[in-house]
This record gives sequence, structure tokens and C-alpha cells, in this order.
Amino acid sequence: MTLLNLKYPILQAPVGSVATPELAANVCNAGAMGSLALTWEKPQAAVRLVAQMRALTTGPFFVNYVLAFPPKSLDAALEAGAPVVTFSWGQPGKLADRVRCSDARVGIQVGNLDGAKQALDSQADFIICQGVEAGGHVQSTTALSTLLAQVVEISGSVPVVAAGGLANGADLHRALQQGAAAIMLGTRFVATAESRAHPVYKQALVDSKPGDSVYTLCYDGSWPYAAHRVLRNATLNDWESAGCPQVGHRPGEGETVASDNDGYVLRRYDDDPPLSSMEGEILDCCLYAGTGCGDIDDLPDAAELISRIWNEYRALSNADAKPTIARSHQHPGHMKWGNDE
Repeated sequence: MTLLNLKYPILQAPVGSVATPELAANVCNAGAMGSLALTWEKPQAAVRLVAQMRALTTGPFFVNYVLAFPPKSLDAALEAGAPVVTFSWGQPGKLADRVRCSDARVGIQVGNLDGAKQALDSQADFIICQGVEAGGHVQSTTALSTLLAQVVEISGSVPVVAAGGLANGADLHRALQQGAAAIMLGTRFVATAESRAHPVYKQALVDSKPGDSVYTLCYDGSWPYAAHRVLRNATLNDWESAGCPQVGHRPGEGETVASDNDGYVLRRYDDDPPLSSMEGEILDCCLYAGTGCGDIDDLPDAAELISRIWNEYRALSNADAKPTIARSHQHPGHMKWGNDE
């Protein structure tokens, strides 16, 4: 994407409270693109977080707003200098104009073809194409490979970022061959040294196997009826065994499963992931994970992970004996990156 001169076509998904400025900035400093989730942050906190990012990196980063909730800190983040804003779980409408008036770029996450058409009508600078394989809250019910082909076909000069169940260089290779400009990884960055996820949660990702992630409505918190993908655990098993009962009738509902010294409490069925500062029954918490979790077998730092993914991608490209990168650059919507190491 010529408007963001990334060294590597890799984006770190805005993985809620698990992402820190340190993780996002290290992703940026490694030549990819980091992000922060600001939906639930107050304006003052958003200003502080954006300022931290600008102090830690000169690379482009983005902040995300989930439009199932009011973007109360958007203006503050823009005034603080957020260079790119992405929107998910909704179309931004006039919010996109507000972002552009601040000389920032707009990305819109979509889960189907009609959503992509609306994003193009909103003049998105890039589209994030999320497949049902994604971890966390999932706004799509369509397989990424199917949806990506549909969205790339209509995107024209607008870059498309593939997201959902991606974890390694083989996934990058496949997505670029299918016409994506870049990939966005969430679960794989949760399992990094800089992530704020609890060590037990991280280890559960390392220990997971293909097929261990589940698409469900089990966890709700303050966001009911929002589908999500998590690792199977005792909370999910007990809920399903009871017949998937509604709120107010779920096994163990209201029990505290984890907490920290600052009074932050996670109750059974809360949709917040466990953080490193917490103690309790960590494995009973909401453990977001995409279908690519089976490809996670270590906890590298962000820079090491990005380098590894790129090297895996280049090895596959060389094995193909095809000018994959050159061909990619012929697509007018592809991200521009300048790495041939």
C-alpha cells in the first residue's frame, strides 16, 4: 500500500487489552504495523496511549474502534496524532470523513461482500477482510479464502488485508497469491513476549492443536450476542453440557475466576481475556484463539516473529520459482514494502 511504506506486509490486530504500546511499537519498529484498541478507553487515556506510541516508534500504526460501541475517544486520538484509524463491527459513515479531515487514513473491517462494497463507498483507504477463522470477536461467517477472493475482485486500487486464522509465512504466501496486500495476525501476536496476556493463557496457545478453537456465543460480558472464537475450556464445556442456557441460567454464572490487586475482576462468562497481572483459574477465562492456534509453538518477541514469518514466506516464494513479489506490485491496491533481504 503506497500510503504506508511498510517493510513487511504484516499487521498486528488490535487484540483488546492484551496489546500494549510496547508490543505495538515493537511491531512497527520491526517493519510491520502495530495497533491499539481504543474503543473502551476514555479520551484522556487515548491521548496518553497515542503519545506513547509516537514516542516509541516513527513507523505507522493504527488505532481501532468497534462500532458496536460509541467511539468516545476518537476525536482525542486524532488530535493526539493517530495516523491511521480502523473501524470494525460497523460502517463508519461520517466518521470516515472526520478521520480524513485530521489527515489520518481509514481502514474498514468487513465480514462479507456487501460490507466491502459499503466500505468502498465510504472511500476506505484499505479494507480488512476478516474470515470466520479469526480469534476474538468475529463479525464474519464466511471462510477467509472465499471472502478474500470476492473482496479482491471488487477492490480495484484499494488494498485488501486478509485476516482470520493466519499465523505463519505459509499463510502470508497464500494470502498474497490470492491478491491480498498484507495479512493481519491477532492470536499469533497474543503469543509473544510483549503481549499482556497471562502466561498461562499464552502457554495454552502454545499447547493448542489444530481444531482446539471454537466459534461460540458462550462469553458475553458487556457485548451480548457477539460471536467469538476461543479455546475450549471447562467454562465452555459446562455451558454446552447444560444445553447452552441463556444469561441468568448458566452453570457457575457470576463466580469470580480471576482478579488482580487493583480490583479488576473476571467473572465466569466475561468476555475479557486474562492479563498477566491476574491470579485465579486462568484457564476458565475467555481465551481468544483463531484457527491458526495449532501453528503456534513458542513465544518469541515481536521482531523475531515478523522476521521468521517473512523468511518462511520468501522460502516458499523462491521454491515456487515465480516472481511473486513483482507480480504483487502489479496489483494497484497492494501495499508497498521495500524489503528484499
